[in-house]
Amino acid sequence: MTAPRTARDGRPARAPARLGLTDADAGPRLADLGWWDGDDAVPAAALVVWALARAADPDLALVAVERLREALDEDAWAELDRELRTDQGLRGRLFGVLGGSTALGEHLVTQPERWRMLRTVAAPGRVFDASRLPTADDRRRTHLDAIGAKPDDPAPVATVTGHAAVELLRLAWRDDVLVLAGADLQAVCEPELPILPVDVVCAQLADLAAAGLESSLAVARAEVGPERAGDHRLAVIGMGKCGGRELNYVSDIDVIFVADGTVDSATKVAAAMMRVATEAFLEVDANLRPEGRSGQLVRTLEGHVSYYRRWARTWEFQALLKARPIAGDLELGREYCEALAPMVWSAADRDDFVADVRAMRRRVEDHIRHDHADRELKLGRGGLRDVEFAVQLLQLVHGRGDETLRGQNTLETLAALGEGGYVGRDDAANLAASYRFLRMLEHRVQLQKLRRTHLFPSDEDTAGLRWLARAAKLRPDGRRDAVGVLQTERSRTTVRVRRLHEKLFYRPLLESVARVPGEQLVLTESSATKRLAALGWSSPSGALKHVAALTSGTSRASRIQRALMPVLLDRLGTTADPDHGLLAYRKVSEALADTPWFLALLRDEGLAADRLCYVLGTSRWVAEMMPRSPEVLRMLGGDGPSAELVARDPAEVAKSLRAAVGRHADPRSAGNVARSLRRVELLRIACADLLGLTDVPHVCAALSSVWVAVLQAALDAAERERVGSSPAPATIAIIGMGRLGGAELGYGSDADVVAVCEPAEGVSDQEATTYARGVVEAVTAALGAPSPDPPLEVDTKLRPEGRTGPLVRTLSSYADYLRRWAATWESQALLRARPVAGDAGLGERFCEMIAPFRYPVAGLPESAAMEIRRMKARVDAERLPRGADRALHTKLGIGGLADVEWTVQLLQLQHAGRLPALRTTSTLDALAALADAELLSTADAAALAAGWTAATRVRGIATLVRGKATDQLPRSGRELAAIASALGYPEDDPGACIDDYRRVTRHARAVVDEAFSAV
Repeated sequence: MTAPRTARDGRPARAPARLGLTDADAGPRLADLGWWDGDDAVPAAALVVWALARAADPDLALVAVERLREALDEDAWAELDRELRTDQGLRGRLFGVLGGSTALGEHLVTQPERWRMLRTVAAPGRVFDASRLPTADDRRRTHLDAIGAKPDDPAPVATVTGHAAVELLRLAWRDDVLVLAGADLQAVCEPELPILPVDVVCAQLADLAAAGLESSLAVARAEVGPERAGDHRLAVIGMGKCGGRELNYVSDIDVIFVADGTVDSATKVAAAMMRVATEAFLEVDANLRPEGRSGQLVRTLEGHVSYYRRWARTWEFQALLKARPIAGDLELGREYCEALAPMVWSAADRDDFVADVRAMRRRVEDHIRHDHADRELKLGRGGLRDVEFAVQLLQLVHGRGDETLRGQNTLETLAALGEGGYVGRDDAANLAASYRFLRMLEHRVQLQKLRRTHLFPSDEDTAGLRWLARAAKLRPDGRRDAVGVLQTERSRTTVRVRRLHEKLFYRPLLESVARVPGEQLVLTESSATKRLAALGWSSPSGALKHVAALTSGTSRASRIQRALMPVLLDRLGTTADPDHGLLAYRKVSEALADTPWFLALLRDEGLAADRLCYVLGTSRWVAEMMPRSPEVLRMLGGDGPSAELVARDPAEVAKSLRAAVGRHADPRSAGNVARSLRRVELLRIACADLLGLTDVPHVCAALSSVWVAVLQAALDAAERERVGSSPAPATIAIIGMGRLGGAELGYGSDADVVAVCEPAEGVSDQEATTYARGVVEAVTAALGAPSPDPPLEVDTKLRPEGRTGPLVRTLSSYADYLRRWAATWESQALLRARPVAGDAGLGERFCEMIAPFRYPVAGLPESAAMEIRRMKARVDAERLPRGADRALHTKLGIGGLADVEWTVQLLQLQHAGRLPALRTTSTLDALAALADAELLSTADAAALAAGWTAATRVRGIATLVRGKATDQLPRSGRELAAIASALGYPEDDPGACIDDYRRVTRHARAVVDEAFSAV
């Protein structure tokens, strides 16, 4: 047997065809270039040949290289050959361009010296660095210099006009496109080189277009004449993709002109500019102007405002979302945008606004050629325009009240929609990824011949598909060749875009239904059992009983449940506890069996169904509460900051609760009403918390507010029962302590309070305290009555003398006790004291009375500071529960709540007497004040705030997941997975939650160790 041929470096020889060069004479041609020796690539040129072979079309690249060599003299070719062998960046960019674009290859052949622009280190002034592409101002100056205009002039005028100016601008544009395309395609031929994000390419192309328009405007001024060009100000407003800085390689440049001064002269300049720019690089289109083609080419600012105010249609305001000054008088352009912005952001208030936008989208689709519909990357179903229309509609609807949505760029606005909660995070990410992929394909098909096209190659165009797959840097995946991967990815992307588009734009439920194959929409018992087991149910048979109970029968509700069930099971199957979630869903369904809106909500609001499944399958606390307060379900469908789930004002909630309870005279009846209303509010807060729609300070404030409202309502009811319409013998104030006083309650927190009273005129202290004690006892009994709701425990152990002391004292008695007997810990506890219920005036007087004790003017004596440190040491040593993990205990663990709060309180006792800013019951506010006063460094205050926030959030989420109060973050298991998911960590890496928690709390503990001992 003959041994296989080997190349000179010992590797098996490869015929050019094995490298993708299909021409029969490719070997000799490569040899003629000095890169092939008959058996394999010349060792010194092997990297060159391999880069060439990776080009989108290696044969095209080879032809272009040969033509380039012919166009260069011997010395220049020798220089290029040397550079290709040593400069990886040049290889990637040159072969990427030559194999990816016949038009740019032709440009290089006709301007052969331009290859030097692609070198990693080029000639002076043309250094290539893909990480530092030219800025918009760089491009503007380059293009103005090309036609002899002065870039720093307010209105630059060219020194070259006519055909010569057009040729110079065309050459400058082609040069810049060549460099940008090289950076865009370099990773195709040299995979180690960085990939230029499509967003950056689009922005660079828009900046290039703006520079071209500015230079065309300079030529137009010269051609019209300085006298006529100087009697007006003219601004060019970029519209469409140019305005949004998301331009294609070959596209119309949509513009609108606005002038100040002589409109006739401005019109001549504008018309000349359009002609020059269109001849030089890209067609300039002004048809988006008022009245379209039949309207004036140039209007004054007042003329534009008048038109849009009186005559503009919905689509014209939608078009203005992209408006951006790009050339000419930029200040006038900004005035134009600012004048029209209020009208743009009120367009959604117009009658039939949404219907108009949808109708326009359908008209675009109807005008697509039938034979192109399945290949249209831009206008077809699931194409780029679907994403753009969905984003623009949401912009117009929600941008009225949220200025973060008022950008021109599709991807940036989509990200803002996701951040603002207007679009689901997954939906926003999927739409963005799909948009980038489709835009990249569009760029590649346009680059091939620098023609305006948006068509994907047909199935019969094998060569076109192969070229596009390679240009897109797609490779075989083991099951399909590169063309198969391309077709699959493009099909998957368009289906996903259309599905998400319809979810956002038409019927919210379609996306969820489309996730489930059609044959699974009605499940048999056998297939359902297998499916539930695969999805993670611990007891598929038990789950099936719930499914059977929900879907059996012929009623309309049963039919809807059968349609919904596969979607719900899919969603529940991704949660931490699907079995308990399905049980809770059944209870909710049964509780609302006679309520017509329930199933309609789940059917028509995909977001509500997704959220319901998530919270039921994640939180036992919510799962137990939801069947008793199903009205919260209505809130799950809303999205964005104005949605009821997150937008309810705690003060309004408290006011409504007190009003409702106030209609009941009996304390126990009033307590039942208060608990019921509290349950709804707690459930709302918990759902928003689990879904990541709110933050720790808002959760704590809302939980504290509802507790205060219940306490006040119960106090009102108890006082009414005691005295009726007679004057009360005493006024009562309930003082919140601990977390209630700091407005930092959690889901399982008790309400720490003390009570004080003041006798009415002519009433003895004993009578007053007897009356007040009875009222407070009635309050605690009413609130503490057995109930399936979360407990309402009122804890009074922080009162003077603790459990053995009087339940209520008069204000004077309380003051006397503090003067004579108060211990250091009691002064520390008073730092969190604030009036929460009862007589406001008495509460204020109480705060005035305790001020010297909690904010000592002379600061804290060292002996008292040492006592606090000793108490903290005892807490650390004795209070941690047996078996608890100190690193993961949120209250008493390392860097947890106690560490941070004791440190803050020690600093407050020491310095609040002289620094009023420290006189706050809030831990986070106190930390901010300590940083402002430079008692803590900004970094240390931030570390303590991060530790306190992390511990509070983990503690709250862990309580919701377990269904009962807890201070411990579990080390592993289903509960940890649920907690991590609710905290926003990936489902497949719950350990990252523990790692982050330990890291944050370790940093906090390091600050505690330094600051607590240094006071």
